[in-house]
Amino acid sequence: MKTALATAFAALTLATGAQASSLKACAVPPVVTPAPAEVPPADEIHANVPIAAYLLALFWSPEACRAGIPESDKVIQCQNNHFGFTVHGLWPNGPDKVHPRYCKPSPPMSPATVKANLCMTPSPWLLQHEWQAHGTCRWDSPEAYFKKAQKVRKSLNVPDLAPVGETMTAGQIRDAFLRRNRGMTREGLNVRVKEGRLTEVWVCLDLKFKPAACRGGNGAPDALPVRVTPRG
Repeated sequence: MKTALATAFAALTLATGAQASSLKACAVPPVVTPAPAEVPPADEIHANVPIAAYLLALFWSPEACRAGIPESDKVIQCQNNHFGFTVHGLWPNGPDKVHPRYCKPSPPMSPATVKANLCMTPSPWLLQHEWQAHGTCRWDSPEAYFKKAQKVRKSLNVPDLAPVGETMTAGQIRDAFLRRNRGMTREGLNVRVKEGRLTEVWVCLDLKFKPAACRGGNGAPDALPVRVTPRG
């Protein structure tokens, strides 16, 4: 009897683990074409700005797809997968309103590096842009940059939003993060809204990549009603 119960429990554990794993998986094309190297606008190059903090920017992917923003990939992000929050980028921030950007030129990334990160940031163009615009200001290679971004993302318990009637307040969005992440504060979340719709949540971090108060404000006030585009 005990053996049968143990076997059943083990099977249930494996099934639960498989379900959890499948939630993290995504459909990646067998062949991936990297985006070309970016030519940065001259007025956006800020190679000598010191790093004072970091920020992990999270796209609400359903809204990115609904709005058809240039950063989204129609096939990978909007047709073959139904993501919640995806990583826009890990950004070094400066001590004031000017941030480190485009610190050194970089050739296109390897197909293997792009493919390895498409479940986190499902757009070859955006991966190349984030590495050049932000990663070059702190890391020596795109592989090192995205490894750190993956680590920071995995350290957070990012919620999936399922509002009733597609509407939440900005405060309820913050609450969804705070319930899952010890040490995070309301002041450490910048809720980004455009035309009344949730676009992103920025998670502010200190120099050790721990939750910290945002240096540039917190976006939408808690009481603001926000439309949240549903997944799928």
